[in-house]
Amino acid sequence: MSTEPDSLILQLLRQMRAELGTVRAEVETIRAEMKDEFAEVRSEMHSLRADVASDLLVARKETSEQIVGLRRAVIEYHSSVIGHGVLISELEARVRRVEQHLNLPSSDPH
Repeated sequence: MSTEPDSLILQLLRQMRAELGTVRAEVETIRAEMKDEFAEVRSEMHSLRADVASDLLVARKETSEQIVGLRRAVIEYHSSVIGHGVLISELEARVRRVEQHLNLPSSDPH
């Protein structure tokens, strides 16, 4: 080793090296923390994705049930209307027969 006094530049370089080591350690600490937080966010995203998928399935099931109910109601209504139409047609035919039997003028506007 030399007995020469350390130069100012050499002292500054040694201080910078020590500070750089400290900065590297801090960066590694921050990197590890960010990695943990990223893993946590990823886990939360998977959980939210599962929740949304579950909610969509429930909504789809409820919508399907409502559609089935509406179909039943329309079929029942349609059957009822057709039934009334048949009754009215039968009544009109009976009225025509009565009119013919009694030699009355037809009530049909045609």
